[in-house]
Amino acid sequence: MTSLVRDLMHPGLITCPRATPLGEAAALLTRHRIHALVVVDDRGEPVGLLSDFDLLAGEWLSADAQSLAVMRRMTAGELMSSPLDTIDAGATLRAAAEAMRRRGLHRLIVTEGGRPAGVLSMSDVVAHLAAQAPLDRATVADVMSYAMLVCRDDTPMLEVARGLTDSRFRSVVVLDRSGRLRGVVSGWDFLVCVDGQDGGGQTAGELMHPASTILPSASLRQAANQMIEKHLHRLVVVDPASPEALPIGIISSYDIVNAMARPGSVWRS
Repeated sequence: MTSLVRDLMHPGLITCPRATPLGEAAALLTRHRIHALVVVDDRGEPVGLLSDFDLLAGEWLSADAQSLAVMRRMTAGELMSSPLDTIDAGATLRAAAEAMRRRGLHRLIVTEGGRPAGVLSMSDVVAHLAAQAPLDRATVADVMSYAMLVCRDDTPMLEVARGLTDSRFRSVVVLDRSGRLRGVVSGWDFLVCVDGQDGGGQTAGELMHPASTILPSASLRQAANQMIEKHLHRLVVVDPASPEALPIGIISSYDIVNAMARPGSVWRS
């Protein structure tokens, strides 16, 4: 049976008005444990999307008082991405996965009858894949990314933010001065600083969260289940012989979806 977008989407939208200050938008993202808000106009019509990555690209991490003051005055409507990336509720999951891969997206706004009806995220796709037997046929090593962004734990958070923005990576692996794994910094970790109270004074070691690790020999089912259970979008892949040494790479929900959408994959045969 072909899975449709409406079968997997989250109905309803978490929204904010155009005029919402960025600090309030960050609080909404944190409260609802989501990665993006739909921005609406005065009539309640969706006009754009504000993601945690959009906030990360802002100058609110700057220690410069003038830049910080400008960011505090900015609103969701000024920083949002527009137009919305949409998909019809009746589209197939395969079509949604292909759209995400082709456009480099982590979520799609689902429409029904031309009206926004919900959200389909990469996490939803991964959760669906976790229930499918073919996930046992591939391993983490088959689809993981061997390239990753790393920094030392004493790196100022402003420099971490710049590195993420410039590289378009969505996370940084944090190491100590001996090259041992300490943790991970992602857009989520920066949300607590979006009001500018901490300026650029914190370091990666103070901002990071513990790394969730997995072995390269683990199945994609194991990786997907671990992401779902811990509400994560990525896992750090470590060497089984020395798990605290420099990691081998990263596997993300995007890597799994990309494997699903690839021509000739077991999911498309």
